[in-house]
Order: sequence, then C-alpha cells, then structure tokens
Amino acid sequence: MNETINQLNQLFAGKSTVEALAHVAGRYHGKVAFSTSLGAEDQVITDMLAAARVPVRIFTLDTGRMFPEIYDLLVITEKKYNLHIDVYFPEAGAVEKMVRSKGINLFYDSIENRKLCCQHRKTEPLKRALSGMEVWITGLRREQSVTRSGLRTVEWDETNRLIKVNPLMDWTNNRVWEYIHSLKLPYNPLHDKGYPSVGCQPCTRAVRSGEDIRSGRWWWEIPENKECGIHVANKKD
Repeated sequence: MNETINQLNQLFAGKSTVEALAHVAGRYHGKVAFSTSLGAEDQVITDMLAAARVPVRIFTLDTGRMFPEIYDLLVITEKKYNLHIDVYFPEAGAVEKMVRSKGINLFYDSIENRKLCCQHRKTEPLKRALSGMEVWITGLRREQSVTRSGLRTVEWDETNRLIKVNPLMDWTNNRVWEYIHSLKLPYNPLHDKGYPSVGCQPCTRAVRSGEDIRSGRWWWEIPENKECGIHVANKKD
C-alpha cells in the first residue's frame, strides 16, 4: 500500500488536479466516492468533477441539525450540474436513545458528549456511505486547522481502510475563493455572513475578522480537539 500511496502522490504532483482525479476514478472505477459538506472547498471539487465528467459517486451527510442554507445549496448544486448527491442520515433509534439519555444539546456539556453526538450523526453514516469504496475524496486543506497541518494529498485512512485523496490539500483560502468567484459557482450565503466553515447549526458560529477560519466550529473547545471523528490523524504510510 505504501508504494501505491507514493505513486498517487507523484501523480497529483505531476498532473493537474482534474487529470489526477480522472486517473484515480478510472483506476478504481466504481469504487471512488467524494464526500461533500457543500462547503467552499467541496463546491470547487464538485465543479471540477462535473466539468470533466469524472465518474465519481458524490454523497453528503445530513446530521439532522443542519442550517437551512445547506439544504437550499444542495438543491441548487444538483440542478446546476445535473447530478445526484446521495444523502446519508443517522440511525434514528441511536439518536433517540442518545437524546433521551443525555439531552438534545448534550454536546455543550463535555467533549465526550460532543464526540458521542458526532459519532451517531456523522461517523456512523460515513461508514455506511464509504462501504465498498476503495478511494475517498475530501475537501480538506492544511490551512484549515492545526489538526490538519500534516495532511498529504494522498494518504491511507486507517480508520476506514481506504485511500484518502485531499486534492486541495495545499490550496490557500484565497485560491479557493478566486476559483469560486471566477467561475461564479454557487456557494453557501453564510460564508458572506462571517461563517468561513459551516457545520451543524448549534455547533457553528460566525467568527470575527482575523480569527482562525475554523474558530467558529465547537468554539468552546481547544483547537487540538476540533475534529468530529470523521477526519482523524492517520498513521504513517
């Protein structure tokens, strides 16, 4: 697997992002999935995949606590690109049991509770969405947070046992927005209202000028804890 990871990293270093993604989609035909949160980076990747007609399955996770703007953007994006985005939901029984036991807004009480909520609403649905896949494409960037500073373009995801591709890994925030504005891509209007990163509604707030772009996510926790469990530090390849 190390050899494969290294080969793919060389591929992305030597080709355009779209060319490399098309190669991966062909090499792992029918086994490649892109997870979109409808965030700015993900809209860039969706545009690249759609414009080049790269055959990749696209899905999103609906935690049940999302902003209305995300649902609106989902519809707009599907219509613009004439594509279907699969939506995965949490297991209702598990969420009901958690809420009965710990309360509807349990995540404010402790890190353990917050991670439990993320486990039921995000991590478990993600495992179902990635079932049978060999490659997972994400919109992660190194610049986003301290927990992502060690990213590589292509990695082995030990948790989900598949290849993880982060095609915008070294893109800056400015580059993402230049791409969006130059091509007039649809994006979440909350980005214009101080929300550079948008997650579940009760766990996301607007940030002030100069603050870290992910400081509005789980703002009551220290930066080193700010991951939901979907993206965890990978073991060395």
